[in-house]
Amino acid sequence: MADVTDAAFRRMIAKYSAHKRADGTVGGPDVMWTEFVSADGLLRATPEGRKKLLADLKYSEEERPIVAQLFTAVPEHMEKAARLCRELGFDGVDINMGCPDRSIEKQGCGAAMIKNPDNAREIIRAAKRGAGDLPVSIKTRIGYNKDILDEWLPVILREDVAAVTVHARTRKEMSKVPARWEHVAAAVAIRDALGSHTLILGNGDVPSLEDAHNKVKSTGADGVMLGRAIFGNPWLFHPNKDLSTAPLAERLRVMVEHTALFEKLLSHKNFAIMKKHYKAYAQGFDGAKELRVKLMETHTAAEVGDIVTHFLQTR
Repeated sequence: MADVTDAAFRRMIAKYSAHKRADGTVGGPDVMWTEFVSADGLLRATPEGRKKLLADLKYSEEERPIVAQLFTAVPEHMEKAARLCRELGFDGVDINMGCPDRSIEKQGCGAAMIKNPDNAREIIRAAKRGAGDLPVSIKTRIGYNKDILDEWLPVILREDVAAVTVHARTRKEMSKVPARWEHVAAAVAIRDALGSHTLILGNGDVPSLEDAHNKVKSTGADGVMLGRAIFGNPWLFHPNKDLSTAPLAERLRVMVEHTALFEKLLSHKNFAIMKKHYKAYAQGFDGAKELRVKLMETHTAAEVGDIVTHFLQTR
């Protein structure tokens, strides 16, 4: 998610969702995606602009497997950007064909791709050329103005991509209606009917890991991509910890740590972006509303730290 799953937050998730499984392996999210990055910008931006975009592709080893998400309507740009992602050491390349943002659509990207299947095919092929042996995946929706999954999904599947994340709404619906997970089940049926080996991931209105597991069982999907559920909750993938059960002092300490990491890694970004997480971190306890009001007035990690310290000392 743009301005949410940035390098700072992914590191927090990797740290606080990490847990040891019974077999000795380290658990957490099965895979992470970067924010989506403009392939056009990576190739045509000014040196300063390109530097900022490359900062959006920062990652740490703890985040692996990590997939770079790109968007463009120009096959040549996609090929070169995918090659760059391979050179940067990413574990996969994902193409966004579902973003409903008008500024993205005006470029022929995001959800606009649904209306241009011929170019979508060329974009996928270009990404595969650039990515080499890396898996290429797609994130999309069930349609633009209406459900056309039975027409649109086969276009993607016939390109033999590794995975398709299906957001269970049309572009027109945005997030104004509940996600309809019967369409994810339909996507699985379409995949199976074509004899494709592409993984189908569902997306939309998944508030918890428990709900994700239930939706996998009910639809036959291979997995779930979580979005809004992750806001301010780096413990989401930990089996024994959660935002709601974390002691207040720990929750706020982690919020301060997250803020400091954002400031360190993403100093080029507007500090207001970090504030999206404060509503989640600071909720469900006495004085939460008053604390959020003060947090919304901050401009630095130091200010956030001072406010939290004072809040905890005066409780």
